[in-house]
Amino acid sequence: MNSEIRALEPKQLWNKFADLNAVPRPSKKEERVIAFMKDFGAKLNLETIEDEVGNVIIKKPATQGMEDRIAIVMQSHLDMVHQKNADTTFDFDTQGIEMYVDGDWVRAKGTTLGADNGLGVATIMAVLESTDIAHPAIEALFTIDEETGMTGAIGLKGGLLSGGILLNLDTEEDDEIGVGCAGGIDVTATRTYTEEETPEFKIGYQIIVNGLQGGHSGMQIHEGLGNANKIMNRLLFDGFENFGLRISEIDGGSLRNAIPRESKAIVAIDAMHDEAFTIEMGLLVKTIQAELKTMEPDLEVSISKTDTPEKIMDLGVQEGITRALYAALNGVFRMSADIPGLVETSNNVARVIVKDGAIKVGCLTRSSVESSKDDLANTLRATFELTGCEVELSGDYPGWEPNMDSKILKVLDELYQKINGQKAHIAACHAGLECGILGQNYPDMEMISFGPTIKGAHSPDERAQISSAKKYWEFVLEILKAIPKK
Repeated sequence: MNSEIRALEPKQLWNKFADLNAVPRPSKKEERVIAFMKDFGAKLNLETIEDEVGNVIIKKPATQGMEDRIAIVMQSHLDMVHQKNADTTFDFDTQGIEMYVDGDWVRAKGTTLGADNGLGVATIMAVLESTDIAHPAIEALFTIDEETGMTGAIGLKGGLLSGGILLNLDTEEDDEIGVGCAGGIDVTATRTYTEEETPEFKIGYQIIVNGLQGGHSGMQIHEGLGNANKIMNRLLFDGFENFGLRISEIDGGSLRNAIPRESKAIVAIDAMHDEAFTIEMGLLVKTIQAELKTMEPDLEVSISKTDTPEKIMDLGVQEGITRALYAALNGVFRMSADIPGLVETSNNVARVIVKDGAIKVGCLTRSSVESSKDDLANTLRATFELTGCEVELSGDYPGWEPNMDSKILKVLDELYQKINGQKAHIAACHAGLECGILGQNYPDMEMISFGPTIKGAHSPDERAQISSAKKYWEFVLEILKAIPKK
């Protein structure tokens, strides 16, 4: 399959992407891709550094005639989101991504593609390897763990970089120039409960919610996509209200930055309600499918008999947690009053686990306004604390405040219009880019973000547009030539 990818234009970019995608690179398990990048730098005889946390920095001198330009930092993250369809057999820890061409798009077989941020990494690799691309002095910064904590950017110390301009290659629309982004914070609610013996008169059911699109919990949070955890909780809540449904286990969602696509629950109901329960649940499923039919046409909910579970949740705890999950905001909390169409603050109810006497609910709250982020995080905290949960707020990272007067913004704005005959969309985004964090230790560095068009990031529907990659590559080459003088 990769031979098909390697034949695409521009070959420099797609070949490096194919090389990278052969290396397993889960967040927090980047050892192999770190070694891969260090070996890449060493083979080019370029100065290569691994810092304390695992970020890799490769330095390349300016090409002839470009020595008087401002040194730049080209930055992308090494890790990728690992999501796969339920019916796909794939081990992200050991296998390379299986890619194929679908018209104007590159996709993966039942998994995330890794174009986020693999195409950015591949771009930098291609520039570092080149012998005929004009560029100023480059410090290539490959960060780790962007997707699950941004610990690479957080751990990067001041003084390691000397570049005056940072090009972040992590934007997902090729007509967009990014000048700002949202910060985020993880909200985690936990508690224990006493398991009860399941009474003899109860029977077991398995409920599975799947077929949802999923997607990026920042960039797509406003689209009205279905959240498997919220749908499951609605079913469980209704089942309890009408039939005394008791919960044994719940396993829903996966990563905080991915809108949950699937959830599974094992429950018990009174045998006498068997037929009525099946009918009522079927009607509710049809209602939910009708509500979401435009955005989630493939939503499926299966409700089937299974072995009666040996244990069920304590009743009071069950009532509390299902009510808390119902009350927990999912989606947009506030739109920006200053930038039309921009989500200011949102939350993703990302992960719900109930098993063996323990509850864990994981959310990711994002905002471009720190006070609003804190407000929503405290709203969620209060919601879960009212049910007896302990709530931890962790992984807090800042947003990136736009600088509309930066020199590099002017360069990209004018270049884009010259090349494409129309103006780029200059915008902040609701994703979490690393620029805000990096700016804490490098406050004088001008930063800008751009990239090729990628759709469906953080889901198995992730795809990279081939024509856009060519457009983007040409833009990169022109930017490198147009970096201002010192």
